[in-house]
Amino acid sequence: MSERPPISPRSPRAALEPEQVPPPPKRSERARNPFVVVGNAIITLLLIGMIGAGAAYYYGRQVLESPGPLKDDKVVNIPQRAGKRDIAETLNREGVTDVNPWVFIGAVAALKASSDLKPGEYSFQKNASLRDVIATIVEGKVVQHAVTIPEGLTSEQIVARLSDNDIFTGSVHEVPREGTLLPETYKFPRGTPRDQVIQRMQQAHKRVLAEIWERRSQDLPVKTPEQLVTLASIVEKETGKPDERSRVAAVFVNRLKQKIKLQSDPTIIYGLVGGKGTLGRPIKRSEITQPSPYNTYVIEGLPPGPIANPGRASLEAAANPARTRDLFFVADGSGGHAFTETYDAHQKNVAKLRAMEKQIQNDMVEPADDAPAPATAAPAATAPAAADTAPTATTPAPRPRKPARPAAPARQGAVQPSPPVVQR
Repeated sequence: MSERPPISPRSPRAALEPEQVPPPPKRSERARNPFVVVGNAIITLLLIGMIGAGAAYYYGRQVLESPGPLKDDKVVNIPQRAGKRDIAETLNREGVTDVNPWVFIGAVAALKASSDLKPGEYSFQKNASLRDVIATIVEGKVVQHAVTIPEGLTSEQIVARLSDNDIFTGSVHEVPREGTLLPETYKFPRGTPRDQVIQRMQQAHKRVLAEIWERRSQDLPVKTPEQLVTLASIVEKETGKPDERSRVAAVFVNRLKQKIKLQSDPTIIYGLVGGKGTLGRPIKRSEITQPSPYNTYVIEGLPPGPIANPGRASLEAAANPARTRDLFFVADGSGGHAFTETYDAHQKNVAKLRAMEKQIQNDMVEPADDAPAPATAAPAATAPAAADTAPTATTPAPRPRKPARPAAPARQGAVQPSPPVVQR
């Protein structure tokens, strides 16, 4: 039998104590290699970075794509020379965004748009995301304001309108020549220089005039595009009814062909006030024969230049007038005109107009306090004429499209010089 090793007597307390744990094995020389340590650290940092980048990407995407706080579409002006922080604060103040300015700057950097943010007036849609907001500013989708220049205004009047419009900047250094601007509806962003607006209107005029001149009637008694503009400007001032333009043009063309004076009231007015455009009162008898380069009651043929800026429709009418033999027209009392070929027929139309005026004046007796108001509005000109004022017909109803240009009163045949005048 083999002998067992003697058992050392142990106390109960000693028996409960654990036996000594053996020491851990020594690290290998490879594990203690500094390259391994550095490599492990790099891998750990990379893992942390990837996790952080993923979290940042998720958060950034949420910030960029989440609907914004804007409750309704809104126009916001980004001023000139505004920095990224200024833009962020402006957007927050206007309720377009609600992010920290540094978040906005970070989003701009992430979208590589730091150098592409443009000043201007922008329209942001309801609940536009931060990405949409930045894209709108980067693409320069500025708000375009529609500006309408009515037909028949003088160049001075057009410049005055542009000066009163606060969407434009700068000043017009020189009033353009009469008849070189095309009245039309244009669209401009806020901050457009006024000189630039004038240049655009001049370019549009040149383009349209060239097109119309190429399509003009071959027997037209005008020799240059400039003369066509002059004729069109008279047509423009004589009527605002679209269906009358070509017929009014025909009257003046027929008179030019027959060497009859045009006798157009608006030319008298332009000779008196020039670019101001309106006289503000009826034409006086003494002014009918007052010498002026523009007074077509005195001069032969066309005046030396336009008396306004005609629109495309009047240019078309002057270039291709109606095929009529009309030589006269007079207001018909309803806002239009009655046209005739002979002076006798013309005088009958004048008599009808006078009878209509007399009836209107009789109807204008002031009613009693309890009487109903008259159904027809009172004519514009009812006061007695001054001693030096030519007898006038009642001013026709306001012409469409031209509220700022009152129609010139028509004169009676008894005071008109010979040959017979075109009456409105």
